[in-house]
Amino acid sequence: MIITRLQALAHGIILSWGLRRALLAMAAGAVGALAMPPYGFFPALILSLGIAVWLIDGAGGAGAGKRLGTLRAAAVAGWFWGFGYGLAGLWWLGAAFLVEADRFAWAMPLGVIGLPAALAFFYAFGFLAARLVWSAGPWRVLALAFGLGLAEWLRGYLFTGFPWNSLGMALGQQLWPMQIAAVIGLWGMTVLTVAIAAAPATIATAARPAGRWVPTCVAFLVLVAVVGHGAMRVPAAPSALVPDVRLRIMQPNLPQDEKFNPANREDIMQLYLRLSDRATSPQTSGVADATHLIWPESAFPFLLHNDRRALAQIAGLLPSDVTLITGAARAEERLRGEGHDFFNSIHVIAGDGSIRATYDKVHLVPFGEYLPAIFDGTLRALGLREFIQVPGGFTAANRRRMLEAPGLPPIAAGICYEAIFPGAVRPDDESDARQAGLILNVTNDAWFGDTPGPRQHFAQARLRAVEEGLPLVRAANSGISAVVDPYGRILASLDMNIEGVIDSGLPERQERTFFARFGNGIFWLQLLLCLLASLTARRIAGT
Repeated sequence: MIITRLQALAHGIILSWGLRRALLAMAAGAVGALAMPPYGFFPALILSLGIAVWLIDGAGGAGAGKRLGTLRAAAVAGWFWGFGYGLAGLWWLGAAFLVEADRFAWAMPLGVIGLPAALAFFYAFGFLAARLVWSAGPWRVLALAFGLGLAEWLRGYLFTGFPWNSLGMALGQQLWPMQIAAVIGLWGMTVLTVAIAAAPATIATAARPAGRWVPTCVAFLVLVAVVGHGAMRVPAAPSALVPDVRLRIMQPNLPQDEKFNPANREDIMQLYLRLSDRATSPQTSGVADATHLIWPESAFPFLLHNDRRALAQIAGLLPSDVTLITGAARAEERLRGEGHDFFNSIHVIAGDGSIRATYDKVHLVPFGEYLPAIFDGTLRALGLREFIQVPGGFTAANRRRMLEAPGLPPIAAGICYEAIFPGAVRPDDESDARQAGLILNVTNDAWFGDTPGPRQHFAQARLRAVEEGLPLVRAANSGISAVVDPYGRILASLDMNIEGVIDSGLPERQERTFFARFGNGIFWLQLLLCLLASLTARRIAGT
């Protein structure tokens, strides 16, 4: 009875057309977003990608069997599926437009609707690529894995890249399944996730029992193997800690509104100083117990490196053997005195208040920290500015550099969403003799309030630790701040909208993971195998 009803559902979706087909595709994409953090409901992706399979099946009737009509129908279905997925997974972006509603509320549709609409073209391409190598048999789920795997990779690189909520995150948020990232990375997990989640679609559409059940059984066994690999990989014992390192992370939970402006400079500094020196138990005495104090991204509404009073206040807080690592904007005069470039940076500050090292952000947020040059004049004429209020927006550094801090191993630093890019965490100047010993991520997600956005951000940063075999130290203005070991285990954390501090040791790094050594090699092999299997099935079927 259940199989009969499932077959009727699949048949109805395959034969759907016009507005009904578009709405079905959009609803299916939206359901798939429930598999992403913070919900992590994997069955939602099984339903979502199952409908995607049936939608691509139905594209075969387009245009009286003409090839172009078939491909167009698949691409249109993919666009609506991707649009629904983006709307349901990224709606929280609208919160940023309401922080300064008088300036930005009018532009909210550009983020909440415009961005998902633009990203949907990647899914249109993925459906189209899948349809190009589609066949009638159960192997077509590998065609979908090929198409969407390639599309997600392109989404992570083209137009500066935006790999937020890649489908592989459905497996990348629980401790045991996420361990496979150390071998295949996020893009490899995406191919694997699509193949596993789409396999049950064949239960309703295969003509023979073998074709009906074998893909689902194989997918289940692969999923069990992934989970089993993770269970064996994660040690029972806690990670060893780096000797003589005691971290203190300060989370101020400072609202991203009118309170965060230069007029409130003294109140902000006093909050930071008070929180940083807070005793967290009868056995602690404050910042003197730490070796390294860490503050979040862009912590100051002024240029710290030019503010002697603020540096003197920091020197008054820090014992001589304690180092502060903090986010801060900085300015650098251009050649020939033609104004200044502004950078989103991390400073390393010694106990005497002197800045000893600086890291400048490389991967800026389009429209948030700068306006892309191709749109700059037009958007400014319409009244659109960057969210960050610095003249002309931030300037990107030309390369990722190692950050050095006394008493710590070399630091792979990342500011804000730099941590969401797989394979791009380690500095460009890293060598075997000078390998990074930790990932430091400072961020300010207060723009997005208490929504899924900051939780999705943390989940992606956490997966980088597993991919690279490095501990993650994360300081976030409004949460989630945390210390995570190289297996993705959370040693200490502060949740959203909490004012406080974390005291923790620093986990030791692992040996370089397979992914850290060889990058996306397994991913490209997966794509090749999916393509060859799809072409072979297509040839056998004579389609």
